[in-house]
Amino acid sequence: MAAVTIVGSGFGGLTAIRHLRRQAKELDITLIAPKAEFVYYPSLIWVPTGLRKGEELRIDLGEFLRRERVHFQQGRVTGLADGGRVVLTELGELRNDALILAPGGRGLRKLPGIEHSLAICDGIETAQEIRRRLQAMTGGDIAFGFAGNPAEPSAVRGGPIFELLFGIDTYLRRQGIRERFTLHFFNPMREPGNRLGAEAVAGLLAAMEERQIQTHLGAKLLAFTEQEVRTEAEVIPAQLILFMPGMTGPDFAADSALPLSAGGFIVGDSHCQVPGFPGVYVVGDAASYPESPDWLPKQGHSADLQARAAAENALAYLAGKEPVKKFRNELICIVDSLDGGNLVYRSPSLAKIIPGSYWHLAKRAFEWRYLANYRPRS
Repeated sequence: MAAVTIVGSGFGGLTAIRHLRRQAKELDITLIAPKAEFVYYPSLIWVPTGLRKGEELRIDLGEFLRRERVHFQQGRVTGLADGGRVVLTELGELRNDALILAPGGRGLRKLPGIEHSLAICDGIETAQEIRRRLQAMTGGDIAFGFAGNPAEPSAVRGGPIFELLFGIDTYLRRQGIRERFTLHFFNPMREPGNRLGAEAVAGLLAAMEERQIQTHLGAKLLAFTEQEVRTEAEVIPAQLILFMPGMTGPDFAADSALPLSAGGFIVGDSHCQVPGFPGVYVVGDAASYPESPDWLPKQGHSADLQARAAAENALAYLAGKEPVKKFRNELICIVDSLDGGNLVYRSPSLAKIIPGSYWHLAKRAFEWRYLANYRPRS
């Protein structure tokens, strides 16, 4: 019986499991992850304003893994051997006939004073800390920003910061205390979020102006302090700094012998195949795809599309066939604001933003539908 190993219990890893099992009932599947749990990161933006509690977004995968007949190996990957046929972990080695890597990426935390900022995508505990800090404030300055990887400009995650910004603005207005706060948005780019398309950038900046959010654009970030964001152009006061740094690849990648991009990500082709490593595939935030457009996002939807392609191509490899499935280059997301939002779509031929008060409810409905795949059915 062929054995497939999957690294990572996020969007890409779990979608790969579901698609492998649908197509190969007898396949031997093993998942390697630090914990048998799935954290639904898109809804972390709602924890600071109280719409969600952190533990509501932490899904125990025990029943899902039993249902899909998946072996679980707890631990962290430390490297690969034998051309990817052996995964090295802190608890031992695990052999495979095909390997799908979906371990996620890491934030670049090199900016001086970055410990004075909070990154929503660091997880549930950070989202809860943002809520505690926000509730303790009676007024003052809050600064929101994000940055990229200088060696790989596409390695940026700005969507959650836009959503935090608009969501907290709405929350403060509902509390009747918005006039006590000054909200700042800072970014080293003059057109932040340009991967979403020019129309989306214009719409987001127009929304900031309408909501009286101060913007600080086009100046290099220098440092953070407990009370400030410092750029080459100015000093921005801030008693709370919410910042998403640029991203790089997983920590084991540098010692894995896998091909890496300039930004430290594992290189994959349009079939998610790692060049020079037959039967090894990479999906999600850990990956860099030179054949894809530079606006390709690092988001759950993209990881799902890539995981489906990787699963099909892994099965083709096990059957001695050439890869058959290319993933779709597509960006689709809802930039939420608690009181509505914007649907943003981009493909190689189209970039579109559609505002509407109903998008907030649509995002909540999608959360429920998506998590139904993994919640205990009992």
